[in-house]
Amino acid sequence: MMRWVVIVAALVVSAASVRAQQAPAPAAQTQMQAPGTVVDTAPPALAGSAAASAAPAKTGAMLHDLSPWSMFLSADWVVKAVMIGLAFASVITWTILIAKLLELSFARRRLSSGLRLIADARSLPEAQLALGDKKSVLASLLAAAMREARMSAGLGSDTGIKERAASSFSEIVRAEGRRIRIGMGALATIGATSPFVGLFGTVWGIMNSFIGISKSQTTNLAVVAPGIAEALLATAIGLVAAIPAVIIYNHFARVTKGYMELVSRGAGAAGRLLSRDLDRMHTGVHSRAAE
Repeated sequence: MMRWVVIVAALVVSAASVRAQQAPAPAAQTQMQAPGTVVDTAPPALAGSAAASAAPAKTGAMLHDLSPWSMFLSADWVVKAVMIGLAFASVITWTILIAKLLELSFARRRLSSGLRLIADARSLPEAQLALGDKKSVLASLLAAAMREARMSAGLGSDTGIKERAASSFSEIVRAEGRRIRIGMGALATIGATSPFVGLFGTVWGIMNSFIGISKSQTTNLAVVAPGIAEALLATAIGLVAAIPAVIIYNHFARVTKGYMELVSRGAGAAGRLLSRDLDRMHTGVHSRAAE
């Protein structure tokens, strides 16, 4: 009996000691907390997931705005200058398109109308009368033929008169060709050089991006991508300026060729009228001599 009493007493003492060891831990934990603070009782796994969910939000807030205007504003000053120059070249291209469309349309219509008016004329004065006071390349051709006939009056060689008139016609045709091709050189230059100018801006921007990578000691894509995107924007603008310039140049090359064929027809018409006047003049001289 005594043995069982000793065993029960030992168990009671050990249970009391264990309870005494566990009681100070919450007390100490309570003493370490500041007044009014809330204890985070979440498990470590839940706390880690909350931190992980907060990280993307913070990263998203740090993302750059990759719209074209924002990339232009944040680009290097050399890349900005390239982009502005290419945009100005694009404006020149579309301005030339509108101006040349109007100019060639009016010139072609005026020349075609003049050729129809002088189609039935029998002499240079009659053709000038039919044409009226309209200033055109056809009027210049007729005036050159009349001037040569007047200055060569009394000369017996019709061949020399025709050759000199043909020389004057060639000068007028070449001058008209130079006039109608004004602006074509600018289109050719823009179409040929814009891609290379844009490529220069891209190379410069990527070089600056690599310099920034070396300074920041990071290869994170979120840090590298904005600078490279700004650099590639210069190439895109170069292509936007070059492709329309090439297409518009080829179009006007075809239209100008057709217009110059009309001018050549006008020179031929003036030459035929001059030849008729010379033949008519010699026929009148011979008839008077026969009388």
